[in-house]
This record gives sequence, structure tokens and C-alpha cells, in this order.
Amino acid sequence: MSRGFFRSLAREAAARYPARDRYARHFAYGKLTGDPVFEYLLEAGLVRDAAPLLDIGCGQGLLAALLAAAHDHHARGDWPAAWPAPARPSGVRGIDLSRRDVGRAHAALPDATWIAGDMRAVDFGCAGTVVMLDVLHYLEPHAQDDVLRRVRAALQPGGIAIVRVGDANGSWRFRATVASDRLVTALRGHGFARVHCHPVTAWIEALRRHGLEAHATPMSRGTPFANTLLLAGAVAGAGLC
Repeated sequence: MSRGFFRSLAREAAARYPARDRYARHFAYGKLTGDPVFEYLLEAGLVRDAAPLLDIGCGQGLLAALLAAAHDHHARGDWPAAWPAPARPSGVRGIDLSRRDVGRAHAALPDATWIAGDMRAVDFGCAGTVVMLDVLHYLEPHAQDDVLRRVRAALQPGGIAIVRVGDANGSWRFRATVASDRLVTALRGHGFARVHCHPVTAWIEALRRHGLEAHATPMSRGTPFANTLLLAGAVAGAGLC
């Protein structure tokens, strides 16, 4: 799969933002092409088809914009043969603290539901896919537990939680991850937030405590960071949507 195809896809996703919002367009293209997680989500076909998508910490809605662009490519017959067809969620619900980013998400995808609010308080509803990229570590441990409990309760049977975390392994890569996250948070107007990170094994155990069995996939290709993607499914039992 050539990088050229994905760059073209990212360019179309970025073009969904209004032309007058040059920042949104430049950020979208840069983030989609510079962060390996977005290409991986498409290549691995992780987002569930015909099921609600919940994006917690959605920012300006990059994942939804990418999926919309992917649908257009697929409909034109321009899609890698080795990749599964891009998922068509039955609905998209995004939650983010930043009203500005939520406004940008709405401008790009007005048919989705975008909520400016705190993940600790907003209702998650039901979802076949829950995505949380680089957000859990901004919560204190007790709040992390509560959010994970609610994520598990929100998952439909056969659903998946896709959670990216930093691996607190003491390496320089982990220190770079924390420094970058704190800088981005400050630039978004939330100050230099304190972060609450754990080793990957502790993250997996936290998911297991709340009925989510997870496995880890490194997700830092081409970056200096210590990011890991946790793919978690709900253990059978009560509490599912």
C-alpha cells in the first residue's frame, strides 16, 4: 500500500473542513498523515460497520472525516484490494472539551452528533465502536476507572474499545510523549495539565477489572513517542447495551 494513496485520502478528509478555516485543514492533513493510528484503523478494519461510533476526545472529528473520505474513495472503486471496505457507522457521536474543535467537527460533518463536554459527565449512550485516543491519562486514576466502567457499559455485543495510551516505561520515548501531550493541551487553552500514566500492563489490568479483555499493539511508527493501542472487547455478561 503506497503512502501516496493514504495521503490522497487524508487530503480529501481535510478538504471537508471549510476553506476559510485554513488551520483546521492544515491540522487535519498533518495529523492524519503524521500519526500512524489513523491509517492503521482503516487497514485493520477496526471500526465496526453498521453500528454506532463513539469518539471520546474527538477533537475536530478527524476519524469521522477520514471515514467519510474513505467511503467516497471506495464508492469510486479506488480502494486497496488488501484492505476491508471502510466501515459505515450507523451514527457518529463525538465528545470533546474544546468548543472550538467541536464547532470544527460540526462544520465538516453536520450530520453527526458533536458534544462539547467533559467525558466524566456526558452520557455515552450505546456504541459498537468506542475510540479513545490519548485522553485517559488526563484523568485521575479514580476517574479513569469510572470512564472505563461506563465504556464497557456502552459497548454493544461484539463491540470494540480502541484505546491509545502512553506506555509509562521510563524511557526517553515516554518522556517525549508526556511532554508533547502537555504542550498540545496548553496550546488548546487547557493549561499544562497533569497526566496520570501507567505501564501498558497496568492499563490492560484496568480494562480487565471493568470486563474488557485487551491486547496491545505498538502505535508509534515514524514518531518519537511511546504510544500503544489497546484493542478491547467486552467479556460476555450483564451490563452490555
